[in-house]
Amino acid sequence: MLKLVQSAFYKEAEARRLLAEFVQKGEQLSYGPQCKAFEQSFALWQGSKHAVMFSSGSTANFALVQALTHTNHLKKGDSVGFSSMTWPTNVLPLIQLGLKPVPIDVNIKTLNVSPETLKSTLKKHKLKAVFLTHVLGLCDDMETITKICKKEKVLMFEDTCESLGTVFQGKKLGSFGIAGTFSFFIGHHMSTIEGGMVVTNDSNVARELKIIRSHGWDRHLEPHEQTKLRKAHKIDDFYAMYTFYNLGNNFRPTEISGFLGKQQLKYADTIVNKREKNFHTLTKAINSRPDLYYPLETDHIDLVSNFAFPLVAINKTVQQKIIERAKGKVEIRPLIAGNIVRQPFYKIHGSVHAVLPNADLIHNQGIYFGNNPDLTKEDLRTLIDIFTNFSA
Repeated sequence: MLKLVQSAFYKEAEARRLLAEFVQKGEQLSYGPQCKAFEQSFALWQGSKHAVMFSSGSTANFALVQALTHTNHLKKGDSVGFSSMTWPTNVLPLIQLGLKPVPIDVNIKTLNVSPETLKSTLKKHKLKAVFLTHVLGLCDDMETITKICKKEKVLMFEDTCESLGTVFQGKKLGSFGIAGTFSFFIGHHMSTIEGGMVVTNDSNVARELKIIRSHGWDRHLEPHEQTKLRKAHKIDDFYAMYTFYNLGNNFRPTEISGFLGKQQLKYADTIVNKREKNFHTLTKAINSRPDLYYPLETDHIDLVSNFAFPLVAINKTVQQKIIERAKGKVEIRPLIAGNIVRQPFYKIHGSVHAVLPNADLIHNQGIYFGNNPDLTKEDLRTLIDIFTNFSA
């Protein structure tokens, strides 16, 4: 059976051997030099000034939203648009931190917020910010979306947990707004078992992220930042280790995750390129059956980095057929969380509800299956046969 996740790590035997050696010999397993080295390497790979590692992509999302409130980019009561096709931990921080989440519908052919759906929402709501989710390695027209946000003075930040390495017009996703988040969960592009990252070019946001990550103290700031903060609050060296400057949590990653991140990042480009090749092979086959599926539009994207292949069936009957055909052969799932507004937590806690026809259609008729870097030509033929070789 072709599983969503075929291995815990790329080059798994090597990764496990090196990890075992590190755990045996490592002097420190809480946040330390391994994590910091991974942060520096990832910032360089992404093309950002700062990268701050977290215990997961979810805690990275929460910390980012909180950091934006600490730096006065956002304040309680502000309306923040979010992609209706997303994961709960994009919306939950908005609710938990006193912001007003506003769902935005998506383009059915890209699965993402488009200029048209964003403009439609802006006609009805005065948004202070928008939290985009780049679904499964895809994006819409980021150039136009960025221009709209600039014109309307809407702050943009990106959840790139499903799209590490995707490139639009020469620029990696996660680099278009004030910050971008990433996940290194075991089922994603590259694994640190659990782990996440925020990248940003804003030094104030980066500083607040580090404070939030570690209880609200300053231990992981640069020395000059510590000196400035301690001087402003008249804190001497004796009390500095246990002084808390702002609201925070324990969102720190371990050195195990940092070590794995360093080790796996060496293969990031290889992993991305293999998945892109698989994606285009599958897309060609899927798009040849418009009687079965809504075609995916990807010509506007330079490089598609995709860890699970999305299918949106033309109707419910086709979706049920492919679910039956996949049984015992290919592990499939609903298309992420579907229309997030239909989830029970949002019905309880969400204050803004909207008509989202495309997100609803995807919710009702979508599935996905794994796009692993180790898929063979035979595996790809099997997938194409299961998902295209039948009548509607």
